[in-house]
This record gives sequence, structure tokens and C-alpha cells, in this order.
Amino acid sequence: MQVFLHRARFFGQKKALFYKVNGSFSGSYTWCEWMERAREVTLALHALGIRKGDPVGILAENCPEWTFADLGILGLGAVTVPLYPTSSAEDTRYIIEHARLMALFVATRDQYEKVRNFSGSFLPGGLIMFFAGGPGDPMSLAAFREKGRSHGGSQGDLYEQCVKDVGPDDIATVIYTSGTTGAPKGVMLTHRNFISNYQGAFQHIRIDDKDSVLSFLPLSHVFERLAGYYYQAAYGVSIYYAENFSTVAEDIRKVRPTIVVAVPRFYEKAHARILEQIQKASKFKRWLFDWAVRIGTRVAQMKIRKQKVPLWLAFYYRIARRLVFSKIKEAMGGRIRFFISGGAPLSKDLARFFYAADILILEGYGLTETAPVIAVNSPGDLKFGTVGKVIPGVRVKIAPDGEILTAGPCVMKGYHKNEAATADCIKEGWFHTGDIGSFDDEGFLRITDRKKDIIVLAGGKNVAPQNIENRMLGDGLFSQVVVLGDKRPYLCALIVLNKNEVLQFAAGAGIASMAYETLLERPDVNAWVRKRLEATMDGLANYETVKAFILLPQEFTQASGEVTPTMKIKRRVVMKAYQQAIDELYRSTDQEWAARKGPVMKGVGK
Repeated sequence: MQVFLHRARFFGQKKALFYKVNGSFSGSYTWCEWMERAREVTLALHALGIRKGDPVGILAENCPEWTFADLGILGLGAVTVPLYPTSSAEDTRYIIEHARLMALFVATRDQYEKVRNFSGSFLPGGLIMFFAGGPGDPMSLAAFREKGRSHGGSQGDLYEQCVKDVGPDDIATVIYTSGTTGAPKGVMLTHRNFISNYQGAFQHIRIDDKDSVLSFLPLSHVFERLAGYYYQAAYGVSIYYAENFSTVAEDIRKVRPTIVVAVPRFYEKAHARILEQIQKASKFKRWLFDWAVRIGTRVAQMKIRKQKVPLWLAFYYRIARRLVFSKIKEAMGGRIRFFISGGAPLSKDLARFFYAADILILEGYGLTETAPVIAVNSPGDLKFGTVGKVIPGVRVKIAPDGEILTAGPCVMKGYHKNEAATADCIKEGWFHTGDIGSFDDEGFLRITDRKKDIIVLAGGKNVAPQNIENRMLGDGLFSQVVVLGDKRPYLCALIVLNKNEVLQFAAGAGIASMAYETLLERPDVNAWVRKRLEATMDGLANYETVKAFILLPQEFTQASGEVTPTMKIKRRVVMKAYQQAIDELYRSTDQEWAARKGPVMKGVGK
């Protein structure tokens, strides 16, 4: 908290936070206003009887008020417990009870209705609403802050003393991992964890007060909490809060940020939209786009290898940037310096495509338990297909079985009220990440898969599904993919297609009037998909190629419990949901396997 107070004194009346009012980003708070609101929240919490070490929850979408509550909690030495606004009532109740929250900030009427019956015995300090309610509703944030002002006025230098009493090894937050398996675990992170992490990240990616960032990933998740909030604020970057996920594309054009923090799903969708537009363009424009990408790719390769770009190639690249890439960049605001990607693996082909188009994506790697950054690429030292080099202050080694182990000041204090789980993953000072990876000869870290996700085929071959999934996602036709095959003779995949591409194919084939589900069952559509899929498998060993697939008419969603808030697919949940269809697919293809002494590529609409 002292770091932010120092920044506020330095930046003073400079605008720090921006939010939408009537469709434009005209709402704002200066650094002084921001810290004053945090101070008022600290004092109001103290007036409620909340003290150092007490857990206080935040159930809200990204907005300035989220940070008022968070910094107010941290200033008291209390513990911020974020809850995902998209969580079910059951999951929300679990966290409230497991963390034994003293109070809870809520942002909307819907969230209030979700938790209103929990107050009292579960939340002795009650609920505080970001909005002004009606008679009988809990206290609004504005009234709560007024309570803090009154309390502070009668307590002298209480706030300064509270902040002074907070130590670097005190717990700052307990973040319940959304997880792809099992019940969520509460990760205890200290003030030192966060500070060491953003200071280490800064050595790889330099930012300053001339930068601006658009925030739209959930602040409930450690990736946005560090990369889009603490790290940015610590170096004076202006933070703009997107209205919601559906307005991100519009908000980027309005804000024109220099930095955007996002997950791979964001880039996959952006890439798919670009390709859709190109497919609709004239023959000349399609040729021009392909030519520009070829030129951009050659330049990108030379830049990464730190080779001098010949004058003739630089000339062509300037033409490509002006005629083609400038339009892509303008759609992303026109001022972007770089994107930061995390939360899930990024396709190497996707990163290369955007870099060829003069848009830099810096992929990094980390976990909630490491606050979160372990390694990240930097603008002057990057390699696609890797997560960069380990940041200063963090130690990493590879175990004999390939698992990535890490140690350093960013590693969590442990799991809340779960000593067994803590002891299981922190051994002799090393945190066991559960990820499989390796270093190349230049020190770049490459992640190959999750240890628990490795597929062992019936023939004994080990397959890393993420590598195959990323290859497929490099083709804009494939929107979501889950590769399966553990203890089976060959791989299959559950596939969600880019619906617009399918409809365009249908229009060209004269079958556009059919229902989408019916289209997915047609042999000609399956043959088209199979051809595209086979192209993505080029270069893989035979046992690594997908031999059969199921086309799904709907996306995997967080609402269905099939993806995490950062859009990582919960493999085991998906397998359970589609187990019958998977079994049927293998039964039908196994017959062809026996008849032809080897599987054939087969697609089934579902």
C-alpha cells in the first residue's frame, strides 16, 4: 500500500483511472482522488470492527470501485478475497464460508440477490454495495466512505498507523483458483509476493506514465490483478475499464491504449475476424493481404534473429504496413505498443501472424500460486513458441520427469486451511507447478503440457494435447478444440467451429438454408473440415495426429462449467459431458480400424 501512496504523492492530480459515462470514457479519478477513496474504505472497515488479517470479499466486475475496495482492505492489513462475478451461488457460498468472510463488497443488484441471504451469520460485517440501493438495502459505497471520513476524523492518524503496521510478509489476498479439476483452493499471497513479481516483470517489460492499458480480464483472477492493475499502477500507467466483454473491440478503438492484457482466446477471435473479412474481400485484396503477410513474416523472422533487414525488403514492408497492416492496427486503437498474453498457451502460429502484421504479443507464464509471473518474453528478446526467459528473482529448474519447479519470493505462502495440499506441492522449498517444460539453449522456457493432461495411448505413446490443439487453433476455422485419447488406440477431438466460416462455406455450396446443426452432420462439410484439420497436422508423428472428431454446435462456456474465467477448457468436465458421444465415436471408428488395419480420419456432427 505504501508503494501506491508514494505514487499518488508523485503523480498528484494526474488522471489514473478512467471509466465509461454515456458511452464515452469521460469518467475519471486522479491519483489523489483514488488514494483518498481507498483511505476512506480503510477507515470505514476499521469502524466495522474489521482488523488486520481479517478476510473481506469483493464480488464485482472490473471498475474503479473494485480498486477502492481492494486498496482499502490492503491499507488496513486485512485480506482481499475476490469472487468471480460469474460464479454460481453454490461456488460463491463455498468461498464465503471457507474463507469466513467478515464483509463483502458487491457491485450489482444481481450479485446482491445472489448473496443477500448469506449476510448475518456468514458475513458479520454485512454487505457494502457499489450502487445506491433503496430502503432496506445494505449501505452503499458512498455512504460507507462517509462513515470512514467520520471515523477517521475522530481517530487522528489512524490510517497512517494502519498502513505502517502492514508488513511485506503479511497476507494480502486469498485467491480461490477456478481450477480445471476439483474443489477450488485458496491461494494465500503476501504483499512481498506481488511486489517482487511486478518488479521482476518490469526488468523484462518496461512501462511508464505515458502508457495506458485497457482492463477487461476479471480482476478476480491473479493475471489481471498483477499484470493489468498492480504492475501498471506501480509505474504510473493510466488504467481504462472496459464496459464489459462484449464492448472490448469498441473500447479499444475509443481508448487507443498502448498496452492490452489478454488471454489467447482474445487473439484467436481477433484472428478469425480478420480472416473472415479477407475472405469477403475482392480477389486483388486477398492477393495483397497474402503478399503483405509473406513480406511481414520474412521481416519478423529477421528481426527475431536480430539480422539486418535488406533495404529492398524494408521498402516492401513499409508498403505492406501502409496498405494492409495499418488497418489491422487501427482496429486495435492504432497506438498499441504490445499485448501481454497469459492464462493459457498461445498458438505459435498466431503470435507469428500478428508479429508479421506489426503487432507484438508478449507471451508469459505463471500460476496463481506464483503471483503469477515466472517467465515472460520481452520486446527486445523474444521467441515465439516459448514463454520467454525467467524474470529476475525467480528460480526455475526442470525435474527428471520434465515438471517445472520454481522457487523465490513470488511463491505463495500456502493454501488456506489446507496444509496437506500445500505440503504436496511445495517440497524442499520448490513449488511443483504441474506443468511439463524445458529450456532451450538460449534460456527460453517452453511449456509442452500439463502433467495431468498428458495422454498415454493404448500403444504406450505419450502425447501432449496442448501442442496439437494450438496447431489446430492456428487455423481460423477452429474456434475451440479438446484433443482426447487416453488409453485409446488413437486421438480424437471435440471441435467447435467458427460458425461464420461454416455459413460462408454453406452459402458457396448452395446449402445455406439448412439449420446449423444439420450442416455439421453433412458429409461434404465433414470432408471440408477434415481437409483443413489434416493441414494442421503436417509434420506430426502419425500417432500424434487426430484420427476422428466430433463437431459441436455450441461453444464451451463458463456458464456451463466447461471453461475457467480465463477461458481455459476444463478437460475433465468436457470429457464427462460428452463421454457417451466419445464412446460412440470410438466404437464406430474402431470397426474401420480393424477393417483397414489403421484408423481413418472421420468426422461426426453432434
